[in-house]
Amino acid sequence: SCGHGPAPSAPPGQPQAQLLQLLFRRSREAKNSAYCPYSRFPVGAALLTAGGEIFSGCNVENACYSLGVCAERTAIQKAISEGHTSFKAMAITSDLGDDFIVPCGACRQVMREFGTDWDVYLTKADGTYIVKRLEELLPLSFGPEDLKK
Repeated sequence: SCGHGPAPSAPPGQPQAQLLQLLFRRSREAKNSAYCPYSRFPVGAALLTAGGEIFSGCNVENACYSLGVCAERTAIQKAISEGHTSFKAMAITSDLGDDFIVPCGACRQVMREFGTDWDVYLTKADGTYIVKRLEELLPLSFGPEDLKK
């Protein structure tokens, strides 16, 4: 499902193994809800808030292609709409077998709105993953603090 619920609290730094596995599972479940009749490229994302909650999202396409939304932005918008603005980690899942799924540029910018110091877990279909800091995925970025200069 693309729903959300409470998750165990995570210690500072990278989430503990059990919580990380839950984050991966929630992103896979979200992927299964993807609405992608045009690309046939399902993606799921699960976002861990600073308070330990998980919000998941899937990509939702539209016949007017430009109105589609990515899984990462769906998860973020769900979290924001429930009052969460501080994030620790996101896991992203797809059916790619040979490559790690990566967020598009638009998603990286939306993610960056909420800081650069959180982790993004990029997975392959077999469950292997790499982790990147958001600042690695979007170097030399522009964010809210730049508007105050």
